Amino acid sequence: MFGDMMNMMGKLKETKKKVEETKKRLDTVLVDESSNDNKLKITLTANRVIKQIEIDNDLLQDKDQLEDYLILTLNKAIEKASKINETELAAVAKEGMPNIPGMDLFK
Repeated sequence: MFGDMMNMMGKLKETKKKVEETKKRLDTVLVDESSNDNKLKITLTANRVIKQIEIDNDLLQDKDQLEDYLILTLNKAIEKASKINETELAAVAKEGMPNIPGMDLFK
């Protein structure tokens, strides 16, 4: 039993390391999102860090319109990045979870 516990602890430690490595890798995964008319383009990482914003000159003439574009497009980009982030981290966590009978955490 003690050996099983040590094995489980080792596996959890290994999983933690893999999660950290995955988080680092997600800093290099870029997510692009554009407004429907392509007047605003946003690039961020899968860890939801904004890397680039491109704004069409037409949008610079109307502050309210630009704000609306930013809100809509940023929210879409963040949602897309969050899905990638959650999927990747869940896969690593599921892979590293010890097999404990009756504890089907990930189905």
